[in-house]
Amino acid sequence: MEIKGNHLGLGYENRVVLQDFDITVRQGEIVTFVGPNGSGKSTVLKTLTRLLPCRKGIVTCNGVPLTEIASRDFARQVGILPQQHQVPPDFTVRDLVSFGRVPYQNWHGGNSAEDDRVVDWAMKATGVWKLREKTLSACSGGEAQRVWIATVLAQQPDILFLDEPTTFLDISYQLEVMQLVKKLNRENGLGIVMVLHDLGQALEVSDRIVVIKDGKKYAEGPPEDVITPRMMKEVYQVDCQVVRLPGRKRPVLVYGEIP
Repeated sequence: MEIKGNHLGLGYENRVVLQDFDITVRQGEIVTFVGPNGSGKSTVLKTLTRLLPCRKGIVTCNGVPLTEIASRDFARQVGILPQQHQVPPDFTVRDLVSFGRVPYQNWHGGNSAEDDRVVDWAMKATGVWKLREKTLSACSGGEAQRVWIATVLAQQPDILFLDEPTTFLDISYQLEVMQLVKKLNRENGLGIVMVLHDLGQALEVSDRIVVIKDGKKYAEGPPEDVITPRMMKEVYQVDCQVVRLPGRKRPVLVYGEIP
């Protein structure tokens, strides 16, 4: 599966955020958008998932314009987890994850045996099976985020879009979510498209990184080609070194000058 747009103009009613923007995301890879606040990262995700119309150009899924794909069919291919989400406080984990099966159900029907099987699988795959009878309000922040990911995973999408999935989480929960993202990609072949603020996390888990600055694509490519001291200085105005450590597959970021 492939979602693609060329020479796109992205933005809102009275404001263009990005111009002449090219992007392709595919099933099976982890793509992360990074850049300063307000640069347009979330705008890209909203446009690629039909939450925001293009101001210029066309976004396609497997060659078909998104506007020509039925909502139910699109929801079976693409899962979306926005920054903000709410649920009634008495909902259990199983109740919420079951909502991921709506694209496969008739309006008058309940869960089928197949729905129940997929819901169980999604909870087990995200490590929330033991929480299934717990209310979401009683879950920790990290647990709740994994439950939301399970809900979108129950849609059985080919590509999962996550808008700042680690924001407001303690570091231990951030690491849990990043490990889960890698697991879903490596074991299930799921495409992951994310917006992240933590560049260390982006460097660690991504197959490809897209840097956005001042309404344009600054760079795109493998993490180690994109996250460089020059990029950090020009985009974030910080001094940074990219350092390799023994036993680590990917380098780490060290801010400031190294003695």
